[in-house]
Parts: sequence; C-alpha cells; structure tokens
Amino acid sequence: MESAPLPFLSRFALALLAGAAAMVASAVQAGEVRGVVELFTSQGCSSCPPADKLLGDLAQDPSLVALSLPVDYWDYLGWKDTLALRGHTKRQRAYSKVRGDREVFTPQAVISGSVYVLGSDKAAIEQAVTKSHDGGALTVPVTVAVKDGSVDITATAAKDIAASSPVLGEVWLCPVSRNVHVTIGRGENNGHSIVYHNVVRRWVKLGDWTGGPVSYSLPMANVTGGDAQIDAVAVLVQRGSASEPGAIVGAALAPLP
Repeated sequence: MESAPLPFLSRFALALLAGAAAMVASAVQAGEVRGVVELFTSQGCSSCPPADKLLGDLAQDPSLVALSLPVDYWDYLGWKDTLALRGHTKRQRAYSKVRGDREVFTPQAVISGSVYVLGSDKAAIEQAVTKSHDGGALTVPVTVAVKDGSVDITATAAKDIAASSPVLGEVWLCPVSRNVHVTIGRGENNGHSIVYHNVVRRWVKLGDWTGGPVSYSLPMANVTGGDAQIDAVAVLVQRGSASEPGAIVGAALAPLP
C-alpha cells in the first residue's frame, strides 16, 4: 500500500450492466447492483497491479459497478500516468475529508461512496459491499438504455423522501473505457504491461437529485466525445456534492455499441 504525498486537500472536486446492439436497446436496473467499487490506482504505484487485476475480475460481476479512477499524485516518480485525471485525485481527497480520516493512498477502493479498503484485498472489498448493501446503499433503481444513437437514463423516486425535498445529491455520467492496455516505460512499474478495466475518462454532471424521479437523454456523440476508446457509460446517483461526496444511492453501467 502506498500513501499519497500530503498536498493541501482541495475543496474542489470534479467537475452500466446493459448490452446494446445497433438496432436493439437493452437496459439494466440498479436494483440488481449490490455495490459500486471505485479503485484509486496509478501506473506509478508498484503496489497497484494486483488491485488492477482484481478490479478486472470484479468487473465481470453484473451485480457490481467496478470503476478504475487513476490518480496523478505519483507522476513525479518518473512516469506520468497516461489515464490519470486530476479530478480523480480531488475526488479521493474529498472522500477522505468527508470521512474525517484523511486516508489517501493507492491502491484504495471506496465502496458505494461510504467506506474504504485496500484495493487488492478481495475479501475486504466483498465484506464492505455486503455491509453497505445491507445498510441500505443503492436503493434507487437506475436504468441506462442505449438505442438509435442516444443514451437514455432514468432513476426512480427514492422511498420515504418527499418530492419537494431540497437538493440531496447529484447525478453523474462517466464515459468509460472497458479495457485499456498500457505498457509502462519508466518508474516503479517500468517494463510492465497492464490492462486497466472500466477506466473513467470524464465526469459529466447531469443534474441535482432531490429524491424524486429523473430522466435524461443524450446523443451518443456527446457521451463519447468522439473518443473511440469510450465503449461504456456509468451513471451514479450520489448524496452530497462533488466537494463533499456521500453515499451512492443508485448506479448502473452499460456498454455502448
């Protein structure tokens, strides 16, 4: 396990499974999802390859939304992570600030926005998924449907929350690359070839969440941004805000045609 250097915590933070053929839409309900696993990883972290491999295994489980979030704070070690986003670093630090523990390291897995474990510890991840699910995580069904060049997203109303509630959270769309092969040329993983799974490439806020039903429709071109490596999309309904992220209450992951 590698701990991050200690720059000041930023108060800024960023800013599915369904198959689809060209002519046929399909969708997956978040009610089938037990948990969301966000793996904070880095190509410059010598402890991360086992966690990256484990995430690939977890990504095969349709009851999990397993995502890779490469961070940039190890770039100074001699290799600049080719997939890292500064927003991922900010998100990881925001999680630690909300929890109050300031624990930021790689490989770190944050489970359903609530707890963290070592990203290479399969048993700990499964235990955290079960605990968070039994505690009421992911109770808002989310559907992602891909059809006729558009991505349609719906989330049902949360139970026991009045429709007139104030803003409780946010709805985020994450374009994803399901498998990215990287050969690392320098740094602690010099010479290693690693496959990264379900790599989040951007964060797009779809809107605020008040507990009521929401729906969105986006042209496929807006989701992919013309990037041929983007071949899936994740949607997260999360309490709190980007700078103070809370529990994830709904999620889905869908491949794009």
